[in-house]
Amino acid sequence: MKKIVFLLLLQLMGVWLYAKPVESFATYQISGRITDENGSPLIGATVIIENSLQGSMSDLNGSYTMMKIKSGVYTISVSFIGYEKKSIEVNLEKDLVLDFTLKPSSIMGEEIVVNATRASTRMPIAQTNLSKEDIKKTNTGFDIPFLLEMIPSVVATSESGTGVGNTAFRIRGTDMSRINVTVNGIPINDAESQGVYWVNMPDFTNSVDNIQVQRGVGTSTNGSAAFGASVNFQTSTLAPEPFTKIDLLTGSFGTWKTSAIVGTGLINKQFSFEGRFSQLKSDGYIDRGSSDHRSMFLTGAWHTSKSLLRFNFIHGEEHTGITWTGTPGYMLDSIRTFNPEGIYKDAAGNTHYYKDQKDNYTQTHYQLMYSHQLASWLSFSTALHLTKGAGYYEEFKDGTKFSKYGIIDPVIGGVTFSKTDLIRQKWIDNDFYGTTLSLNYRQGIVDATFGGGWNKYDGDHFGRILWTEINGGIPKNYEWYNNNGVKTDFNFFGKSTVQITEQLNAYADLQYRTISYKLKGPDDDLANLDQSHVWAFFNPKFGSVFKITENQEVFASFGVGNREPSRADLKDAMKYGSNNTPRSEQLFDYEFGYTFKNPIFVIGLNLYYMDYKDQLVLTGKLSDVGYPLMTNVEKSYRAGVEVNVGVKPLSWLRWIVNTTISENRIKNFIEYVELYDNSTDWTPQEQKQTNLGNTPISFSPSFVGSSQISINPIRPLTLSLISKYVGDQYYDNTGSSERKLDGYFVNNIIVDYSLKMKGLKAISLQLAVNNVLNSLYLANAWVYRAQFANGDPEYREDGFFPQAGTNFMVKLGVEF
Repeated sequence: MKKIVFLLLLQLMGVWLYAKPVESFATYQISGRITDENGSPLIGATVIIENSLQGSMSDLNGSYTMMKIKSGVYTISVSFIGYEKKSIEVNLEKDLVLDFTLKPSSIMGEEIVVNATRASTRMPIAQTNLSKEDIKKTNTGFDIPFLLEMIPSVVATSESGTGVGNTAFRIRGTDMSRINVTVNGIPINDAESQGVYWVNMPDFTNSVDNIQVQRGVGTSTNGSAAFGASVNFQTSTLAPEPFTKIDLLTGSFGTWKTSAIVGTGLINKQFSFEGRFSQLKSDGYIDRGSSDHRSMFLTGAWHTSKSLLRFNFIHGEEHTGITWTGTPGYMLDSIRTFNPEGIYKDAAGNTHYYKDQKDNYTQTHYQLMYSHQLASWLSFSTALHLTKGAGYYEEFKDGTKFSKYGIIDPVIGGVTFSKTDLIRQKWIDNDFYGTTLSLNYRQGIVDATFGGGWNKYDGDHFGRILWTEINGGIPKNYEWYNNNGVKTDFNFFGKSTVQITEQLNAYADLQYRTISYKLKGPDDDLANLDQSHVWAFFNPKFGSVFKITENQEVFASFGVGNREPSRADLKDAMKYGSNNTPRSEQLFDYEFGYTFKNPIFVIGLNLYYMDYKDQLVLTGKLSDVGYPLMTNVEKSYRAGVEVNVGVKPLSWLRWIVNTTISENRIKNFIEYVELYDNSTDWTPQEQKQTNLGNTPISFSPSFVGSSQISINPIRPLTLSLISKYVGDQYYDNTGSSERKLDGYFVNNIIVDYSLKMKGLKAISLQLAVNNVLNSLYLANAWVYRAQFANGDPEYREDGFFPQAGTNFMVKLGVEF
């Protein structure tokens, strides 16, 4: 740990040394005014120096200033929503005054599609934006979580150990079920679990145009609660010229992927179409952690100067080896890739693995979006969406009781059998549909959005038995349970930024959200799930941005988030008449940020305090009929500082470093452990209860850091060293060193070479050497414990998720 901190301090010192020489050169400033064709100021227009770290924004008079710029040749670009981007090349040898007059765009800009759920740079929100070029540089074949891993406070995990298959990420320790995710402003989180399953959207990265990540409560959005972070994707936008692009990727662990993208460009100045088809296969690092994925993305749009109509079809099909049990702790030192899923023994005692122990799911998203410019200062956007999903996971279960499936013990030849080996499937078949609407007002000092959405989820959960070794008349595809969940979510919000003075603005955001949820039918253990719930939440946010100088600004904000319990939180709490209904959670989020920019150096500092009331955590507590419960803890918090530093001292060198140092605590944690009389009889006793006081929140490392150094020694070649450090983290909430994952430090090297050839738009070759130092680390874990009244040794079951050592990926891209 000390070595890592020392390394990061050296990095920051290097950044400081690189930044300091700016003062020793003669420097100049570029200033001017940005107006429309009528001469009216465009407030909040963005001005940037291409390929540098510096930019500015126009004030109340449309004026901007960029200071301390070394002499040289630069490209200055100006953009504003609804207007054509304008760029000019300048040779800077003295102070320059550059005025820009922007023309209304002849084709409506597609940023309007996501405007309602995005935070602008004028809002007091901790945010990171990734452009299409940023995504391209870091897309080495991994799933979305690893694409985002260089963003402050993000930690990605992979069940198969390779970055494909079942993957996830946390932001500030917050898991996927508390992170709001939208695609084109449309909710993606599963309505019941509130999680996001990236495995259902294979190769989605290749159809993403840009991404915004907001840390903290963020701005109001559609869908599930933004209870710590939100991630907003915008899919492919208009490419004016026709193109065909083919990507071929191969790598370690039998990994290969093919992707073909075809775009028509703009047809008759009004229409455009694009399609992508992808296939990916991998054996995975973990035994039988294979992936066999296919996906398709189709989009078509009608463009005019005032309107945009777009239809998206996003389809994914996945067949993935089950790895969610992890590797048992006792196997880590001998066979760290060991996967216990699907193991069974035949009558002779020989060990076998069931070949179809897999998760199989198909998901299709339909999105119809329309935007219209009512006036230069007023526009609206609306969308209709439908997501259809269906699939199952298949398992071999040995020696399982007939009674667990509601089957009377069969009598065959006068012998009563109570157990059998069997093969089962657990299915889910669901529809999620709804609409979103927003009205955007932007005139003078006011930038306001009013919007909302209505969504409904209708999902069936059921199980089928395909085969039993001992069959006493069990019909084919016998269904032993079938339950249904219906969830409706409605929200509306209004948010506005008002520019009070040239230096100061004020931000307010008010959201009302209501949810109803009904469960009906028996669960997989035959317990009845019938229950219904209604929640109503008010989520206010306030803040301000103050511009200290042209290069410096600060912001402060306060926001409230509320989150309802998930299906898993609710269903076991109510079984067999038990009444342990969990309460909703509440978050009070305090944020303070500071930013400094000059042409070669940028630093962002963000302080946060996330104060939770009734956060749901695992304590080991059981319901009065023996089911594990998610328990509300009265007080807990996450507090930390995020530092993001970028430096570009030379045209061919860029260095980005970010760190998060945090404290994540439950203020009064009570641990519950199952207690039995002894390890022979296993007669249940009353649960053992221990007050542990102030303990760390699980999966919340106190230190997370990353570094990315990119070098362009010659124009077509880019060399990048990407480093990630994740500190120690606990995998339960007790803070015990016996249940702690060691920190890890991983380094990847990426080599990109691209050039233009006759007859081709571009050809590129990318080589990625991942985990180049062969760090053998664990990214995730779970544990179950039981103790005995007579003092017998504690019983423990656990699972760990080892990640791959050094591995390789090679990608060839050709664009026509």
